[in-house]
Amino acid sequence: MAALNGAVENGQPDRKVPLPRPLRSLEVKYTKIFINNEWHESTSGKKFPTYNPSTLEKICDIEEGDKPDVDNAVEAAKAAFQRGAPWRQMDALSRGRLLHKLADLLERDRVILATLETMDTGKPFLHAYFIDLEGCIKTLRYYAGWADKIQGRTIPVDENFVCFTRHEPMGVCGAITPWNFPLLMLVWKMAPALCCGNTLVIKPAEQTPLTSLYIGSLIKEVGFPPGVVNIVPGYGPTAGAAISTHHSIDKIAFTGSTKVGKLIKEAASKSNLKRVTLELGGKNPCIVCADADLDLAVECAHQGVFFNQGQCCTAASRVFVEEQIYPEFVKRSVEYAKKRLVGDPFDARTEQGPQIDQKQFDKILELIESGKKEGAKLECGGLAIEDRGLFIKPTVFSEVTDNMRIAKEEIFGPVQPIMKFKSIEEVIRRANSTEYGLTAAVFTKNLDRALTLASALQSGTVWINCYNALYAQAPFGGFKMSGNGRELGEYALAEYTEVKTVTIKLSQKSP
Repeated sequence: MAALNGAVENGQPDRKVPLPRPLRSLEVKYTKIFINNEWHESTSGKKFPTYNPSTLEKICDIEEGDKPDVDNAVEAAKAAFQRGAPWRQMDALSRGRLLHKLADLLERDRVILATLETMDTGKPFLHAYFIDLEGCIKTLRYYAGWADKIQGRTIPVDENFVCFTRHEPMGVCGAITPWNFPLLMLVWKMAPALCCGNTLVIKPAEQTPLTSLYIGSLIKEVGFPPGVVNIVPGYGPTAGAAISTHHSIDKIAFTGSTKVGKLIKEAASKSNLKRVTLELGGKNPCIVCADADLDLAVECAHQGVFFNQGQCCTAASRVFVEEQIYPEFVKRSVEYAKKRLVGDPFDARTEQGPQIDQKQFDKILELIESGKKEGAKLECGGLAIEDRGLFIKPTVFSEVTDNMRIAKEEIFGPVQPIMKFKSIEEVIRRANSTEYGLTAAVFTKNLDRALTLASALQSGTVWINCYNALYAQAPFGGFKMSGNGRELGEYALAEYTEVKTVTIKLSQKSP
């Protein structure tokens, strides 16, 4: 991703700029609960540790929020949303300016935030800097521009009536974010919520709270009124459940597993029928047709499954290759996997860091073993890297069939299952034969084939001759059990506003 550092713009190549360097001795400053623009200890007095998955060493202890802390955060968010409060009196343009200022501070502290993200997640520092932080900054600026453009419509009704709609903020929004892209997924929720005028209670994943808490310090520095953004670190069954069941939270957005997404939707329905946006799991088909640019397809499929240690809901974890080119595709994919550099995520040469924790590490290795036992051909990898903690060798399986676990279950690790297909109708049927429907990709030079597949695939996003092409302007979300609603783009605004109809009867008397 360092190639982004030398972009060509307006016909003039940028002069070479040294790559950013991580702050290896960075001190963690923010470990407490953030409510009302102040830092608090947990009501219970409990703390929990966060670990560096690269070294397995404890980074620090974090205040452990629970239901009483969530209640306090919700009360602060409710107060900030009351009519007459500074946040409600602020005009829309000023809300946009605050989001722009927050983006400015992310640019200023980009190295700090990328360092914290790498410490807490194990992802390569340059990936955090050039991909995660870049996405955060662009998303904030995109929604800053939307703040004063959220508007309703006038609707023609009977002659003596005027009818129009208002798009109003929902109120207090809960956000529960994942450990694989902690800061980016926070911004995907926070930016549109604040753009529309809502207030927030955020629970970051317990594995990776550091960048979310750092954002709390920037929220205060920018000048958001107290109570607009509140951050409660803690565990899912306690703090997360308190948010999901809270009767004063009007909407909740969650990114994570389908299993937990179901629990959140159930809790929302049993409490106050709060609105729910869910971005959940995926078992995403990547279809490579015989006429595809093979070099492009191999590289994109490789990056599509191994990026972020394979810990992506969008991972290209079912690669379907047309039988004529199958042997060559497998051969080149193995060559790519064997060259992938695994190691210290702070090293600029590293492409793959460790898995997030022991639980995820064990799950991946167990699924790899299932692939071997069920008859898939292990082409490379398949093992942990000895004496290196939570590092797994990039793994490629060929001769994979649809009934194998590695072809059905979300692995969330550096494992590439490659299958073959004979016809377009066959691959459509097989690609759609899953409970998930998040993303898909098609590699072909034939426009008719590309558009036929794009129409037939049951996925919220279909990429043609590319992978993981995500933009703040383009909506993202899933079909089926990959989730509800959409994040990003103009479509996300509907997830954070209520539509109110106002109808006025005109006087029939002469003026």
